[in-house]
Amino acid sequence: MQHILYEIFTTILATITALLPIANPLTTIAVLPALAGHLTPIERAKQVKRACYYMAAILVVFLLAGAVLMDFFSISVPGLRIAGGLIVCKFGFNMLLPPDEHPHEQKVISKRDISFSPLAMPTLSGPGSIAVVISMSTGVHSQTALPIWLGYLSVVLGILLVAYASWLVLRASERLTSLLGEEGIEAISRIMGFLLICIGVQFIINGIGNLLHDPQFWPELLTL
Repeated sequence: MQHILYEIFTTILATITALLPIANPLTTIAVLPALAGHLTPIERAKQVKRACYYMAAILVVFLLAGAVLMDFFSISVPGLRIAGGLIVCKFGFNMLLPPDEHPHEQKVISKRDISFSPLAMPTLSGPGSIAVVISMSTGVHSQTALPIWLGYLSVVLGILLVAYASWLVLRASERLTSLLGEEGIEAISRIMGFLLICIGVQFIINGIGNLLHDPQFWPELLTL
């Protein structure tokens, strides 16, 4: 029983560690004033809460459909992990070495409903987050420590905790902005970018390791 609880805790923690830096609600704080400047405080709070609901729903759907999509497109687990690692690394480099354009200089969006787009997608649950959860879906099938349903449940709990943490951060956006300032938020974003690069590189290493241990890989390589 203790072993199962440990594996559940490890899976939840791995999900949070992989998703939270790439969702990075602190980055969303930087663009939220431009996105929600035309909304009242009550409307803004509702939009933020709804965006986090959408974020969790999007990631859970891609988690559950990940294996189906891989089978349909004949994508191997090593290929997915390497591709996911490259995407995560790209987002990490963008956060660590951002372009000259500042978030507050982006075009203001005047839609009344900003919860799904652009808050939930692509800001909170973009291609990087989707690649991570699809990769975790394959990890659930490849691991033997937990039953598949319990592995999925653990990842879902991790996704929900990330969505909840994002809601807490966005709800306190005004206080965090005044407390940390733009430079503080930018510094934390750069640290998260470095963590993302490390996570992405580890995804690539794991994918290459799986590929080298795949008995089907070597015959296909020799026939090229």
